[in-house]
This record gives sequence, C-alpha cells and structure tokens, in this order.
Amino acid sequence: MIKADEEQRKTVSVYAVRIARLREKLAAAGLDALLVTRPENRRYLSGHRSPDPSSATTAGWLLVGPARAMLLTDCIEYEAARQQVRPLEVVQAKISLREAMAEALLSYRRVGFEESHLVFGTYRFLAEKTQGEVELVPVPGMVEELRIIKDESEHAAIRKAAALTDQALAHVLAGMRPGTTEREVAWGLECWMREHGAEGMAFRPIVASGPNAALPHAGASERPIAAGDPVVIDIGARLDGYCGDLTRSFCLRKAGPRYLEVYRAVGEAQQAALSTMRAGVSGKEIDTIARERLMAAGYGEAFGHSLGHGVGLVVHEGPRLAQTSTDVLAEGMVVTVEPGVYLPGWGGVRTEDLVIVRKDGVEVLSGALKEPVIKGVEA
Repeated sequence: MIKADEEQRKTVSVYAVRIARLREKLAAAGLDALLVTRPENRRYLSGHRSPDPSSATTAGWLLVGPARAMLLTDCIEYEAARQQVRPLEVVQAKISLREAMAEALLSYRRVGFEESHLVFGTYRFLAEKTQGEVELVPVPGMVEELRIIKDESEHAAIRKAAALTDQALAHVLAGMRPGTTEREVAWGLECWMREHGAEGMAFRPIVASGPNAALPHAGASERPIAAGDPVVIDIGARLDGYCGDLTRSFCLRKAGPRYLEVYRAVGEAQQAALSTMRAGVSGKEIDTIARERLMAAGYGEAFGHSLGHGVGLVVHEGPRLAQTSTDVLAEGMVVTVEPGVYLPGWGGVRTEDLVIVRKDGVEVLSGALKEPVIKGVEA
C-alpha cells in the first residue's frame, strides 16, 4: 500500500509540473487560458488515456488557466476520467460539450486554442457563443514544445515500447521462410506485440520486399518474399501511450554484391550520424553528416527523406533531423536516426534506431540485430 501511494504521488507530481510549465508559457504569451483539444496533449497534461473516437467526437477537452485546470467530458467518459486524471478537476457536461465549454470560456478574456487541431465548426460555435466576451487566439504547438524534451517517466515508457518492438521482430524473423507474404509477416508482428502487452501499433507496419522496398512508406501486400529479395520492415509497438519505432533491412537466405554494398553504405551513414549526435548539435547538421556519407558512396540522390524525427506519444513529433530543420538537440529528446537508399525497380535499404539524446552522446534504445542476411527456417 505504501509503495502504491508513493507511485500515485509521483504520477500526480508529473502532471502538476507539466501544468505549471504550461502556465508559464501562457503568462509569457499574454493568454489567460489554453483550450487543449489534441488527444496526445490531453493525455500528456492530465493522464486521461481514452482516445478520441473521431475528429468530430472527443473524449474530453482541457481548459488550463492560471488557477484552475479542468477536464470537461461527457457521461460516457466521466467515470474513467475521474479515476485516471490527477491533479486536474474533472467536470461532466450536463449539456453538450460545446455548450459547456463555451460557458467555461466566459471566465477568461483571452484564450488560446490549438490552431492545428481544433475543428473549424467547433471554433465557429465557440466564437459565436462567446462573441464580444472572449478573444480566441490561435496558438501553434504550445504543448508540443513542452513534449519535445521527455522526462524519465517517458523515457521508461519508450524503452519498454522499443524493447517490445525488438522482441517482436526477432520472433517473426526466426520463423520466416521463402514464400511468406508481406501481409503474413505484418500480421505476425502485430499479433505478437498485442499478445505480449502492446496496447496497439504505433503506426501501420511497413513490410516491403523486392521492388516494393523502394517505397519508403509501402504497406504490406500479398507479395511472397523470395530468397534474395531486399526486405524492409518498419514497425513500432505502442505501450503506456508511448511509441516504439524500428526499421531493419535484410535479404532472406542470400544477398548479392549490390545489396551488400548498399547495406554497408546505409550503415556507415547511420553510424556517422550517431557518433556526432549530442545535446547542442543541430538537426540540420546531423542530417548533413549522414547525407554526405551517402553522396560520397554514390547514393545521395536515392536518399530523399529526412534523417529522423522525434518519437513520443505520437510516432512523428519534434524535433526533426532534416535539411530544413531549425531544431537544436537537447538532453532528453527522443529521436530516430534512419538513413535510407531507395532504387526504383530494385528495392531499398533503411536502418532505423531510436535514441535518447544525452549531454555527451546518445543512448541507443533499439537492440535488434543488424544483419544483411537472415536465415529464417527451412521450408
């Protein structure tokens, strides 16, 4: 009982700290409150785990002011929210959520809203209901700026998601054989993750073989995987709300000289980036290091996407490792490092690891083996 009480106090303090940091941002921006509608931001600030059923239906909205932080929800979500949410006040709307929120907004004069998430119809309703009383101010990424640096509780959740992702891949690769379809591999990965504790997939699994491996975000098809095919698998488990993200590339049973050359070039580019990463280095600089290695190997034009992205409550968030990035890495950030080479008509290679940025380097969370050839099992 004592241990459980201690864990609960720690959980409450995490959300209290996050709310306090948000209030500092609100004061600096000259806002009286922030209306939080994005589900990931709601979970980050309150602990409420329910997803939104659709873009038109919500599991609850947060309204954070200088003295009051409230989760407004309906009768369907109220009991779950009351059990999960600390230290915010949980309020059940007696009328429609929109009507109840419009009434709550009247306690403030200048309220920010998440411009990239609030549905326009809801904005228009709230603006009409509070016209002349409340100024609604579009705010870009205020909570996302808080989420970009993870605390130790988040690192622990992401470590678990990464480990489960590693284990799922190892299990499925051990049983692969020529003739297995991409879709069978994808389903096997998802089944194993769910059977071993994942609450879901962080994103749609990518299992691409042969020419399909030249498509960076290919889905899984009915194509049978043949011996010698380039294969790219990109997967991630979702655990305690947080995402894993892992990519491994290989050939089944055998690999030709061209594949081994491309595989080596991608691996060297990734290692060069990982060796340079630390707090204080820019995302653009890291991307450039990997990109120049691939250019020197003759594959620069075949690497079209950015080197990496942040991972947390969603699988794509800040910071970005890219030529257009203005982000500077800071201790505690969690990012992917994933150079790739894609050759239409032939296939591709991508290797991706998930890392925590530290003061003097990185902590690599991905532990899956990196081998250009896997044996699988005999037919």
